[in-house]
Amino acid sequence: MIVESMSNQSISAEIGRRIEQLRLEQNLTQQQVADEIGLSRVSYRNLVGGGGKFENIIAVLRVLGKLDLIEQFVPETTFSPMEQLKLKGKQRQRASGDHISKQVLNNKEQNKDLDW
Repeated sequence: MIVESMSNQSISAEIGRRIEQLRLEQNLTQQQVADEIGLSRVSYRNLVGGGGKFENIIAVLRVLGKLDLIEQFVPETTFSPMEQLKLKGKQRQRASGDHISKQVLNNKEQNKDLDW
């Protein structure tokens, strides 16, 4: 699966499809999982269709015993040792945004000539 070329909705639907596959492998009904996490069956179907809240996705993974997949989904990252030395033991709270702002401005300038 090449997620870079997929829309957000397509990625959500793919995650839902995979959750549904996990449910079927454990031979649980939609109603059983929905009852376990406090949703209606319709809300559960919406969730696996790609329209669920992230909190409910976590609850379903917990019921299916697959909460460890979250660690693979968004692995924990740490600053490099050099970055930590620059911070002098302080926890970083904000991002400067300068790098992104310059990129956005450069892209807008390049695309300016493409206006019809």
